[in-house]
Amino acid sequence: MRRNPASERLQFITAVVLYGTIGLFLRSVHLPSEIVALCRGVIGSGFIYLYQRIRGKRLDRAAVKNNLGWLLLSGACLGLNWIFLFMAYLHTTVAIASLCNYMAPIIVILLAPFALHEKIERRKIPCVAAAFVGIVLVSGVFGRGLGSLSGVAMGLAAAACFVGIILCNRKLRDIEAMDRVIIQLAASAATVLPYVLVRNVGAPITVDTQSVLIILLLGFVHTGLAYCFWFSGMGSLPVQTIAILGYLELVVSVLCSVIFLHESMGAAGWIGAVLILGAAVVSETIGEKKSA
Repeated sequence: MRRNPASERLQFITAVVLYGTIGLFLRSVHLPSEIVALCRGVIGSGFIYLYQRIRGKRLDRAAVKNNLGWLLLSGACLGLNWIFLFMAYLHTTVAIASLCNYMAPIIVILLAPFALHEKIERRKIPCVAAAFVGIVLVSGVFGRGLGSLSGVAMGLAAAACFVGIILCNRKLRDIEAMDRVIIQLAASAATVLPYVLVRNVGAPITVDTQSVLIILLLGFVHTGLAYCFWFSGMGSLPVQTIAILGYLELVVSVLCSVIFLHESMGAAGWIGAVLILGAAVVSETIGEKKSA
């Protein structure tokens, strides 16, 4: 089938924008974050599995078996990333939670010599330093209360889990993207399930129509459909374009928090946001130039 670069770019941008609005919708869900994460994994994996079957694609069981360990581990990291990130949304602003989560690329750079046996490029050291200063400014450690700091801590925990996803995916070999996502989403749901049971069995849970509708939206649209758009859109886009467009998610998330939720980060917070985003983009650009 002939590729349409313009269409693929639009699909990729659509997926990124959808991801960026997740925090906005989560603020209106009156259910524990772990339940939302569980539903997202179940609905998302089921949606993509049906999508593949409609396309006449079957799960490559041999490839899944060969990569099963890393798939399950990455799926577990995905489930934990959602839990920590959703909790961060509730304990601090959507903008700050998202910025903390996007420390992941910088953390990967620091861990690369140990986990991937890759040297840290000297040109990337300023990026790491800028990101660290940025997270200090965003955290508001000199002006906010402990409630905000707990949100920052959860956001950074989400970033650590995001790092686990990145490192595990580097270990996967000869497996289709959609097959990988189906297993990872299913594994994320399986990981979250015991935590849901322990935290919520016997606890009073009020399920309202608004929360159910938003969870369905997050499962079908922001997970299932968005993942399909994401991988379909990656078809002919250069790696650098994918990396930079990916940071639109952070921009959308911050804008949504300011425009719709009326959250304020202050001057220091905005300076920190620019430092984190700039460090991440420059880091990706340096890596792309080296590989070119």
